[in-house]
Amino acid sequence: MNWLNQVDATYRSDLRDLNEVNFARFEAKLEQRVTEVKAAVEALESRLEARIIRWMFLFWVGQAVTTVGLVFGVVRLVGR
Repeated sequence: MNWLNQVDATYRSDLRDLNEVNFARFEAKLEQRVTEVKAAVEALESRLEARIIRWMFLFWVGQAVTTVGLVFGVVRLVGR
């Protein structure tokens, strides 16, 4: 009976070690994948930021041109 308990304890120990190794490998892969996803999100964020800044600049230029045109129009009307 003691021999069966020893064999059982050995198998449990081996299984525990195997599970720890597998979990460590899984954890390493998960950490690598998280790092890859973070890098992809940061790249997407910088591209989006560049597009937003470009559209904001175009909007500001359009607003400035419209404002200058209105000011010249009002000055011309009032100047008559």
